[in-house]
Amino acid sequence: MSGTVIPGTPIAVDFWSVRRAGGARLFFLSHLHSDHTVGLSSTWSRPLYCSPLTARLLHRRLQVPTHWIRPLEVGQSHVLGEEVTVTVTLLDSNHCPGSVMFLFEGAFGTILYTGDFRYTSTMQGEPALRGRRIDRLYLDNTHCHPHRSLPSRQCATRQAAHVIRTHPRHQVVIGVYSLGKETLLVDLAVEFRTWVVVSPWRLEQMRLLELPDVFTAEEGAGWIRAVDVTEIRWDTLVSWNTLQPTIAILPTGRPVKVTHPNIHLVPYSDHSSFSELCEFVKWLKPCSVIPIVKGGMCQAYFQEYLSSAPQALPDLKIPKPLQESVQQQSKRKGQGPLCLLKRAAQHSVPRGVVFEPPEKLTEEPEEFMGVKVLQQNYCDSACCPKEGCTCHMGKEKGKEELSGEQPGVARAASAVSQAPASSEHFPTGFAEQYLLTPLNVLKQNSSRTFDRLVEDFFRRGEAS
Repeated sequence: MSGTVIPGTPIAVDFWSVRRAGGARLFFLSHLHSDHTVGLSSTWSRPLYCSPLTARLLHRRLQVPTHWIRPLEVGQSHVLGEEVTVTVTLLDSNHCPGSVMFLFEGAFGTILYTGDFRYTSTMQGEPALRGRRIDRLYLDNTHCHPHRSLPSRQCATRQAAHVIRTHPRHQVVIGVYSLGKETLLVDLAVEFRTWVVVSPWRLEQMRLLELPDVFTAEEGAGWIRAVDVTEIRWDTLVSWNTLQPTIAILPTGRPVKVTHPNIHLVPYSDHSSFSELCEFVKWLKPCSVIPIVKGGMCQAYFQEYLSSAPQALPDLKIPKPLQESVQQQSKRKGQGPLCLLKRAAQHSVPRGVVFEPPEKLTEEPEEFMGVKVLQQNYCDSACCPKEGCTCHMGKEKGKEELSGEQPGVARAASAVSQAPASSEHFPTGFAEQYLLTPLNVLKQNSSRTFDRLVEDFFRRGEAS
C-alpha cells in the first residue's frame, strides 16, 4: 500500500486504516489507482480531500458517500483543521487524470508530498513551488535507480506507433489500467485515424473525464482496442490470433517478462525516471527526502542536492491531557522538589519510588522535615526547618526556588553517591541518591536490581 501517515502532523495521505492512523485527522487522496485506495470503501465515514476530478470518479468507482468527499480546487491554497490548522495546495502531478501533489504548510514546517508523479520542467514554473523552502519531500521513488532510464512519454508514443506501422495487417490490443494512459490512446487514435474500442464502463469513464471523442464501445468499429492489462498474456494472444492476426502493446516502465512473441513492450511510464527525479530534487533543494514506496532507499542519490538549512521540527499544539498536567503543576508551584524527595523517601520500599498525586502532598506538611541535600545552599522553610541543615548555611539565598535545571543538581548527585548516608536520615539519603542519579544510569538497572539496592540500603542503616 502506497499510503503514509506523516509524523508530527494530523495528515494521512492515501492511508485508509483509521485504526492504525494514530493522530491523523485530515485524510487526503492523491489519485484513484487501486494501490492508493486500499481500505477505502462505501463504509468510509470521515471527510476526504481530493481533486475535483478524483471526486467525480470516487463515488462511482468505490461508492464512497458523497457527503464525505470534499473536492479542493487545484492551484489554490485551502486552510483545513480546527485544533491544528493546515494549509494545503493541490498541484497537478502529471500522472493520471485527477492525480495531484500536496503542498502542506503548518507549525510542522513545509511538506511536499508528490504522490505518484511524472516530473516535467514546466513544474519549475509553478508559483506555489518557486523559491519555496521544503522541509520534507515525500518522493515517488518508483524508478529511483540509475539503471531505470526512461524516454519521455512523447518518445514512447512514437515507439508504439512504430510497432503498429510494422504490423499493418494486424489488430492492435493495448493493455492499460482502469485509469491512466488515456493520452497514449488518444494520440494513437489521432495518428492512425481510427476509433479505439473500449468496454461500456470504460467508455462511460472516458466521457466523465471529458476526453476527445475517439472512443467507442461498438465492436469492430476500430482496429485498436484498449483492454485491462491483466488480459495481455500468452493464452489470450493465442486465442486472438486464431481469429485474426493480433499484436499486443504493453506500455510500462517496469521490467516485465514477455510470454508471447506478439507482445511488445513500450517504455511508456507515468512515473518519473531516475534522471527526472534528480533534476526535480536538485531544483527543489529540500531539507530531506523521504521515499513513498516502502523499502526503497533512494536518499543517498540526492544527498548532494539537499539544502543545508536546518529542517523545521514538528511543533503541534500540546495535547489536552498534557495541558491539564502543566496546569496542575502550576497550582502546586509552592511545593519545592525537596518535598517531593521526602515523599518519595517515605515510599522507598522494594516496589520502587512512587510519586503520590499532587493533592496528597499538602495533607501533612509537618512530616516534611529534615530533608538534607548535600552541597545545596537552597532552603525551603516549609520543608526544611531543621537546625544544622546544610541548606541554612546560606539564609540569604534561601528565598530562591529550587529548579530542576539548576547545575547544582548534577554536583549533588555526585556528592550523594560518594558520601555515606546519615543513620538519622537514611531513608531520605536513599531517595536523594536515587532521584538525583542521571537517567541514563537508572535505565541500566532493572526493577529487580533496584529492589536489591533498597534492601541493601536499609540493611546498612539498621547495622549502623
